[in-house]
Amino acid sequence: MKKIFAVLVVLLASVAFVFAGGASDSSSENNNVIRVGATPEPHAALLNLVVDDLASQGYTLEIVDFTDYVTPNTALEAGELDANYFQHIPYLDTFNVEQGTHLVNAGGIHIEPIALYSTKYDSLESLPEGARIAVPNDPTNEGRALLLLQDAGLITLKEGAGLEALPSDIADNPKNLKIQEIEAASLPRALQDVDAAVINGNYAIPAGLIATRDGLYVESGNSPYVNVIAVREGHENDPKIVALVNALKSDEVREYVAETYPNGEVILVD
Repeated sequence: MKKIFAVLVVLLASVAFVFAGGASDSSSENNNVIRVGATPEPHAALLNLVVDDLASQGYTLEIVDFTDYVTPNTALEAGELDANYFQHIPYLDTFNVEQGTHLVNAGGIHIEPIALYSTKYDSLESLPEGARIAVPNDPTNEGRALLLLQDAGLITLKEGAGLEALPSDIADNPKNLKIQEIEAASLPRALQDVDAAVINGNYAIPAGLIATRDGLYVESGNSPYVNVIAVREGHENDPKIVALVNALKSDEVREYVAETYPNGEVILVD
């Protein structure tokens, strides 16, 4: 009986060793996989450009498409992604505070100027009294949209209202504009139903909207809203993340952006 027990112990130890070795190998393989969540354009389009570059460095880039601004961050926090690429720094900071996440900027890649669009009017001056203006309903993008309307001279915000400004922060509204809060992804479709809409670049571009061509008013090129590679805190210097950020700053990406977005819809940062 003791011999049988001893044999069983040895067998169990061997099995445990095999599984431990397998887990280690799997972990090692995962270190060569970069799983990145992204909205389709321009983020996923730019990521697709660097697949071969990263492969030559021994990394497999897996791109997971998202169409909203929440699940890419919750998936990253949960460890389902290694990084995501869709958001600017003010949104990332606000999300961390509101959701208790621990995500950080691993590198700034580009800016997408937002713009005020309309299918009914061709100038700011032609917007009528009481015009309905749609804006994104998430905190930082809503504030960004309201700041754009202020820069355009359509409204004045209360002193101190900044990146997280809300419609309730409007101090002066000469045209009595009606601000309608809508999910950012739905704004291109909603454009037909309102007088004008402030639309983020990553939703405007797939809808065929070019800020410098179609926008009634376009955000300044000095925008602080740099789109970044976001990762969990402590992983910003992981070799594969550094490789990803560097790949997105390559000459190939710069040439693609220059050819594909010649009107400044996407502006790469240094």
